[in-house]
Amino acid sequence: MNRIVSKLLLYGDMPQDSILMELGSICADLRGHTQTEEELTERIYRQVKRLLVVATDYGFDRNLWQDYLTFLLITNENPFSITCEKVGANEGSVNAFAKNDFKVFQQLFGYDFGWIEKELGIDCFSRLSDYQAIGKTELMYNKNVSEKVRALSEKLRTAADEEQFFAYVTDFYKAYGVGMFGLNKAFRISPDEGRGVAFHPINNMEKVMLDDLIGYEIQKKKLVDNTRAFVQGRKANNVLLFGDSGTGKSTSIKAIVNEFYDQGLRMIEIYKHQFKDLSNVIAQVKNRNYRFIIYMDDLSFEEFEIEYKFLKAVIEGGVETKPENILIYATSNRRHIIKETWSDRDDIKIQNGMHQSDTMEEKLSLVNRFGVTINYSKPSQKEYFQIVIALARRAGLTMSDDELRMEANRWELSHGGISGRTAQQFVNYLLGFAGDQ
Repeated sequence: MNRIVSKLLLYGDMPQDSILMELGSICADLRGHTQTEEELTERIYRQVKRLLVVATDYGFDRNLWQDYLTFLLITNENPFSITCEKVGANEGSVNAFAKNDFKVFQQLFGYDFGWIEKELGIDCFSRLSDYQAIGKTELMYNKNVSEKVRALSEKLRTAADEEQFFAYVTDFYKAYGVGMFGLNKAFRISPDEGRGVAFHPINNMEKVMLDDLIGYEIQKKKLVDNTRAFVQGRKANNVLLFGDSGTGKSTSIKAIVNEFYDQGLRMIEIYKHQFKDLSNVIAQVKNRNYRFIIYMDDLSFEEFEIEYKFLKAVIEGGVETKPENILIYATSNRRHIIKETWSDRDDIKIQNGMHQSDTMEEKLSLVNRFGVTINYSKPSQKEYFQIVIALARRAGLTMSDDELRMEANRWELSHGGISGRTAQQFVNYLLGFAGDQ
C-alpha cells in the first residue's frame, strides 16, 4: 500500500499520522519484517479503531474503507479541488495529475487486505468491507455528511476507470464544494496561530424550517427575499432582526440557512468578543464558491463597550471592501443595539427643530449599516392563542381549542409572558404531561 500511496501528487499532502498513511507505513514494515507480529497487529488494531470512530461519527456503513477514502477525497482542499468547486473541471494540464491520483485512489478502493490478514492471523479488514452500523442514521449529528459520503462512495466503487472516477469526483466538487464548507451548514471559530482563526462545523444545528415558525409571515418574507437575492448573486443587504425576546428571531436565521443550504448558503456564528477576528474570517472565505452569512445572535452593547466600532468598520467603513459573498445577519432585543443613557444627550443641540448629538449619531450609525431591519414584536393575546393551537395540532394533541386557550393563559402568567417561545414551552409541557398518563 505504501508504494501505491507514494504515487499521489495533488492529494499526497495528507498528514503522516492519518489512517491511510499509517496503514501504508504498517504495510511497509510488515513486508520488511522490521517489527514483530504482535507489534504490527497492535498498530493495525489502533488504526482500525480510528476508522471505526470516524465511521461512527459520520454514519458510514457497509464498506468502511471505501467510505473513508471517499471522505478523504471530498475533504482534501488542494488547488485542483478548490478550482473545481468554483468553475468545474475545465480542460487543463492539471487534469492529468488529478487523473493519476484518481487512478491511485481506484487501486486503494479495491485494495486486497487478505495478505495482511493471512500474515498476522486477523480478519478485521474483511469485517470492515461488509460492516453493519448499529443504530439509525437519522439520530446522527452528521447525517448530511454521511449521506453525501455514502452516495459518492457507491458511485466510485462502480467506476469503470480513472476517467469515470474523475467525472464522479469533479461533479461532486462542482455541486457541493470541497472540505468542511462543502459538507456543513454552519460553523463557529476559535483562535489559530497559523491562520488567525480556525473553523469548526456545528453538526447538531436545529433542523427548523421557516414553516415551523407560526405567524410572522411579513417578517419571514423580507428575510427570504433578501437571502434569495444574495444566493442568486444579486445585490442584498445586511439584516438586523430586532424585537422582543422569544419571538423567533434566532429561529428564523437558522431556518433560512436550512432553506438555502442546497443553494450554497453557509453560516458562521461569531460572538461579540470575536469581532477582532472578523477580518481573518473574511479573508479565509472571500474566495470560496459559497455565500456566507456571518451570524451575530443577541447583539447588544453596553455604553462602556467599544466593540461596535470594529463591527462598523468591517461592515462598511473599512479600507477593504466587504466581499460580495458575505453578509451579516444579527438579532437583538434592542432596536438600536447599543444601550442609550441620558448622558448621551448632554451634547444635544437644537437646530431647525431637530435634535443632533455626536454621541448618539455614532451609536445609531451602526444600525444604519443594516440595510434591512425586521421587527419581531410580541404577539397579541389572540395571536398567542393561534400559535399555541397551531403548535398543539402539529404535535397531535387533541385538547379542544377552548381548553388550550384556558391552559395557555394560565401558563403564560407564570412563565415569562406572551411569546412564541412561551407557546412552544407550553406545548412541550403538554406533550410531557401526556406521556406520563
